Amino acid sequence: MYENLLPRFLSYVKTETRSNPKSTTTPSTETQIAFAQTLKKELEELGMSDVFYNESNGFVIATLPANTEKSVRTIGFIAHMDTADFNAENVHPQIVENYDGESTIKLDKDGKYTLNTKDFPNLKNYAGQTLITTDGTTLLGADDKSGIAEIMTAMEILIKNPSIEHGTIRVAFGPDEEIGVGADKFDVAQFNVDFAYTMDGGPVGELQYETFNAAQAEITFYGKNVHPGTAKNTMINALQLANDFHNLLPADEVPEKTEGYEGFFHLFSLAGTPEEASATYIIRDHDKSKFEERKQQITDIQEKMNAAFDQERIAVNMFDQYYNMKEIIEKDMSIVELAKNAMIALSIKPLIEPIRGGTDGSKISYLGTPTPNIFAGGENMHGRFEFVSLQAMEKATDVIVKIAELNAK
Repeated sequence: MYENLLPRFLSYVKTETRSNPKSTTTPSTETQIAFAQTLKKELEELGMSDVFYNESNGFVIATLPANTEKSVRTIGFIAHMDTADFNAENVHPQIVENYDGESTIKLDKDGKYTLNTKDFPNLKNYAGQTLITTDGTTLLGADDKSGIAEIMTAMEILIKNPSIEHGTIRVAFGPDEEIGVGADKFDVAQFNVDFAYTMDGGPVGELQYETFNAAQAEITFYGKNVHPGTAKNTMINALQLANDFHNLLPADEVPEKTEGYEGFFHLFSLAGTPEEASATYIIRDHDKSKFEERKQQITDIQEKMNAAFDQERIAVNMFDQYYNMKEIIEKDMSIVELAKNAMIALSIKPLIEPIRGGTDGSKISYLGTPTPNIFAGGENMHGRFEFVSLQAMEKATDVIVKIAELNAK
């Protein structure tokens, strides 16, 4: 039933598809276009209908026609092709069979990088399972190639088992989720579903319909650079301005000191000289009013600091990135209940909690297609310590099939 799941996944992660935030094209990299064409061919060979690659937005879309006469809602399943900002070339996945839940897993030959239960206690949840890890030099790419493999395998199961009654199902594999622009051009009218799910979550059971509201602030600090020997009452150090700005933000409202529904300011990058410096912050909060207050804090600090000079020394370019999809999805919670019931039917405990981040589902929900997020199995994503359990991917595949089945009932 799952015989092609692991080979499919291994093939996907060995294909480099890292997105590029500096690119002006869609997709942002040629490797994603090539991978999209590979997926298109696989969907066609699988027997999916209406398979096509949309050059304007980089999405591969396909349809599994209904095999029921009942009038049921059309479902979409979505995953992203790109990987995060970490080395993704020459991925060499390692397979650890029947992991005991305690032993240290050596990633590289020298043992410089390891998966161990002291640093990663989540390993204890995987006793008896088959783990796929990195070799310590790259990320794995389970985010989100596990999601692609699960959707593809679920479609294969439904095609090979016509006794499983289902309505029309559409799948979409898209680019550039990791750089926050993947769903900007998603065509909901073309996709034409009543609702969808992104298969892009973490451990087994995750079911999420709440995300952060998100904004980014790009701040430039303009200094006045003179020789430090004669700098008194003359120099304005742009780096010091950046430091002063940061110190005016709440010290405890940062990612490393927050959890759950708590929002934060995250200093994402900082560079410069005494003459000119730049900083980038990402601003996050689940609560819309608190989100607006956080943006206002940035503006207030800018105005306060500029007031101390005879010209503007701090310039802020701030823009919204995505919004909490709860505002859309809570209008029809039946789609969350459908996924929840599918998990319960499979003896999977649903873990309904907010995402401390965002997914393509955030933007797609606001474009008109409510799109909660379901687990895909990956752990420790975006780095060399990433791993995924084969059994977790099998369970995610089962959830897709069960959602389709329950929807037809």
